[in-house]
Amino acid sequence: MKNTYNLRSIAAKAIGQVLDQGQSLSTVLPGLQKSIADKDRALLQELCFGTLRVLPQLEWCLQQLMAKPLTGKQRPLHYLMMVGLYQMLHTRIPAHAILAETVEGAVALKRPQLKGLVNGVLRQFQRQQVELLQRMENNDSRFLHPSWLLKRLKQAYPDQWQQIVEANNQRPPMWLRVNRQHHSRDAYLALLAQADIEAFPHPEYGDALRLATPCAVTSLPGFEQGWVTVQDASAQGSVDLLDPQDGETILDLCCAPGGKTTHILEAAPKAHVLAVDVDKQRLVRVNENLQRLGLHAQVKQGDGREPHIWATGLTFDKILLDAPCSATGVIRRHPDIKWLRRDSDIAELARLQAEILEAIWPYLKPQGVLVYATCSILPDENSQQILSFLALHADARLVETGDIAQPGKQNLPDAQSGDGFYYAKLIKG
Repeated sequence: MKNTYNLRSIAAKAIGQVLDQGQSLSTVLPGLQKSIADKDRALLQELCFGTLRVLPQLEWCLQQLMAKPLTGKQRPLHYLMMVGLYQMLHTRIPAHAILAETVEGAVALKRPQLKGLVNGVLRQFQRQQVELLQRMENNDSRFLHPSWLLKRLKQAYPDQWQQIVEANNQRPPMWLRVNRQHHSRDAYLALLAQADIEAFPHPEYGDALRLATPCAVTSLPGFEQGWVTVQDASAQGSVDLLDPQDGETILDLCCAPGGKTTHILEAAPKAHVLAVDVDKQRLVRVNENLQRLGLHAQVKQGDGREPHIWATGLTFDKILLDAPCSATGVIRRHPDIKWLRRDSDIAELARLQAEILEAIWPYLKPQGVLVYATCSILPDENSQQILSFLALHADARLVETGDIAQPGKQNLPDAQSGDGFYYAKLIKG
């Protein structure tokens, strides 16, 4: 039976919701995927993520192929043509199928009169593809990043910015966290080998394994039983630094979706963990993750700037603050970040981080440990943030993560390694 929907038009609508309405793909996609067959969900995801990953390339090509861009009510057709170009450039779908389905998308978007335009632009691209791509090699569109972010990366990493950009433009590797309550990492590696799944241990983070090829979680031995969790290696590094112990009272602040909360409890099942996040919706995921792994934490909704409301009378041995940030270290996982963030967001985020750090510090016990972490690679949110905090707090001491000249530890995204991530470990007193 033929589908009654057109996948390319659904992808065009999703891209419009990201670019015109500022919604994230992780918010938009789940609803759209419910309306289509299971077998089509992976392709819809590929079309949306892929188009946003290489957006400047597609935008530049369309500029060369059209006298003027489609705007207003015709704008969804602009995104539809982008989806068509993306398929031609970056998928193995046969050209005749791309043309037929993408042109038909104009009907699904209630613009049948523009079928000829979509068809003409895509066919013209087919003829000029090689020449267009050669010409594009001479401008910044080839880096597939917004100009404000390129400028910041060049400034912060004059020798490494191109490697960072290249890593951001790749598909992300799939990392697992082995639940040490069930298996050692080596034992789980052996189970993967038995299942013909090739994996590699991380050289630094003790629970982390990288799969040679990403796979469905249902293929992973014991996933339903909580033997393993999908989590990037760099995200795991923050809990390694925290070094949670049984009996400690630990705060996981800005905890959603709960990957670090569950990691803390796998490492120290008898720790008393309070997991707090400002977003009520995302706390649902925290509870789901705890449930799957059979772990218990106290979960509360609360603003990190107002611990007096949700932490009255409490002090903590350890605090993990995974601060709200630009997420510029996880662009390869969420390419929409490049188009959702603005240059002005960085100063606002740095202010918010400083407010949370300032508010939560009094709740840390003397000799207690606070690990400040972000999935950003911008110094404003990382080393500069910690430098300012240390200057204001004589009772804060940086340990295990750099020194005053270079405070904290900055991971950069890499094809064989984890995402871009920053950590600073502070001791009080």
